[in-house]
Amino acid sequence: MLKHLLKGSERKPMPGAKIAGPADPAERLEVTILLRRSASSALQERVARVSRGDYSIVPMTREAFASTHGASAADIDAVRKFAAAHHLSVIAADAARRSVVLSGTVASFSAAFGVTLKNYEHAEGAYRGREGGINLPAELQDIVQAVLGLDNRPQAQAHFRLSGHAGEAAPAAAPVSYSPLAIASLYGFPAGTGAGETIGIIELGGGTRAADLANYFQSLGLKAPKVVTVSVDHGKNHATGSADGPDGEVMLDVEVAGAIAPAANLVVYFTPNTDAGFLDAITTAIHDTVHKPSIISISWGGPESSWTAQSLTAFDEAFQAATAMGITVCVAAGDNGSTDGVAGNGNHVDFPASSPHVLACGGTSLQASGNSITSETVWNDGANGGATGGGISATFPVPSWQSGLSATLTTGGKTALKFRGLPDVAGDADPETGYNVRVDGSNTVIGGTSAVAPLWAGLIARLNAIRGSSIGFINPLLYANPGALHDITAGNNGAFTAAKGWDACTGLGSPNGRALATLLTGPAAKTSVQTVKVGDKELVTHGNKPAATDEAFMIKGNAKKAAKLKDKAFMIKGNDKPAEPEKLKDKAFMMKGNNKPAEPEKLKDKAFMIKGNDKAAGSEKLKDKAFMIKGNDKPAESAKLKDKAFMIKGNARQAGKTEQHKVKDEAL
Repeated sequence: MLKHLLKGSERKPMPGAKIAGPADPAERLEVTILLRRSASSALQERVARVSRGDYSIVPMTREAFASTHGASAADIDAVRKFAAAHHLSVIAADAARRSVVLSGTVASFSAAFGVTLKNYEHAEGAYRGREGGINLPAELQDIVQAVLGLDNRPQAQAHFRLSGHAGEAAPAAAPVSYSPLAIASLYGFPAGTGAGETIGIIELGGGTRAADLANYFQSLGLKAPKVVTVSVDHGKNHATGSADGPDGEVMLDVEVAGAIAPAANLVVYFTPNTDAGFLDAITTAIHDTVHKPSIISISWGGPESSWTAQSLTAFDEAFQAATAMGITVCVAAGDNGSTDGVAGNGNHVDFPASSPHVLACGGTSLQASGNSITSETVWNDGANGGATGGGISATFPVPSWQSGLSATLTTGGKTALKFRGLPDVAGDADPETGYNVRVDGSNTVIGGTSAVAPLWAGLIARLNAIRGSSIGFINPLLYANPGALHDITAGNNGAFTAAKGWDACTGLGSPNGRALATLLTGPAAKTSVQTVKVGDKELVTHGNKPAATDEAFMIKGNAKKAAKLKDKAFMIKGNDKPAEPEKLKDKAFMMKGNNKPAEPEKLKDKAFMIKGNDKAAGSEKLKDKAFMIKGNDKPAESAKLKDKAFMIKGNARQAGKTEQHKVKDEAL
């Protein structure tokens, strides 16, 4: 049978790995097949608009996403037929996640995909691997986008560091540690508990201990949060007994997120540390219709160069789905400085933090006196002690919200971003100014960017709860409002140095909780849908600052924002596009409920009728931007319209030239 190479599936052995022999032909394994999505172009357009900061986009529900963009039944059936023909079993198929899991022997998978599987020995342990690409039959070449799990090498590392391991660049100040609550206070987090929110936490090993969690939260004076575990690909909540192992990661994540948002539900997705397991845990969390996490925290990753192209694409597409559904994904940027731990081969960034659809979290070193920050610099404890990850992706193009930015080099000068720069934000990560946690029966101090991802996840849970809606993909808003963060201007992570504004060490900076609360929870900042009636027409606003500032609003049923009111262009329910100001004088169009279009000769004078009015608004008044709303006795005076005031049916007063917070109540 003719085979076709699956683009991006090519693999090399891990550096330093040696072949131990062929894989056992009878060994059984499970492999995840990722299928193409439905209506891909529509999803890409939606995600692009969200990434551009279009806050008129209403997040899709998980159910709507599955029905619109999940894998088709026909594609799943094609994989079933392929499996049956190659002595493979389908043990799971999930249209929303676009995943089919196959089970079979090494011999069957080798024949089915044209690969040779071998056993390898490596410093990190033994693994089953392959070299070269994966092959597909003609009937699957346009359907299958990734085949993951044939190779089960460890794909990622936990990004945490124990205190006491600082290297030659350790800070001169004596080590200090903080509780997560103290960190939150120093950063000015708004009061809150995250009630009603769910934080999904991805773990590639380790486990929690109930007694430790109870003891820890009691010591903070908090009720222990509800923690639920979900097994993915046979991953288990299995404590190893070592704080310096994956248990340290798991407990750090749960304790930091739980302390910041104690009333939020914490759902921990345990999975094997493989590319297939990692992706399956992420897609399970994103599409989880039972627990429905609104925020996902990921503290694991590996150098971008260590991933296959098919994996990079598959993970990023998963995060695009999260973006479309209004889920915020916080990812640690790595603990090995600008090289990301890759020896002798220049600068590297960590993935999945380098995806342009996540919030990449870098690290700082934090000193305080009382409840005030006295110093905050880039975390860099040297080669042995660790340093914040950060740099420029070699894979993902620069996103629109980073357009025009540059990374400042330690050697001097700047380099303009042509690819995605990271991190986006930062927070305390230095283990010498680390977090007090409890792991495997002992109290200890841990740092690393692993702490920053759950810190931001907990903060966003608080903000979501205050808002009453999910922030979703937050990056465009943060880059448009850098004053909502503490800018870090001292220190470096190796090749890159901190600078005023965004930099490749700490991004936009650490959280300024009060400013973020004002930006994200003020009356004009909420992105939850609000519907206001003007006459018989429904105006749908998302309360966001850009729409209020631009005086743009939408009529229900349209896909795009109307043009600015100052241009006198707005959309009518059921139309696909806003009326273009320059064409108003030439075009006749109908208002809802009118039987005839406005006469062209009147349109030339910019006069048209509002349903329920007996007469067209006079052309001389329309020239002054005055028009009548059903139920009002008089047109709004043009002078007030210039100040953004117009009358709403039944209101006794006009919306004044007021502060932004009145917009949602009176000035829509």
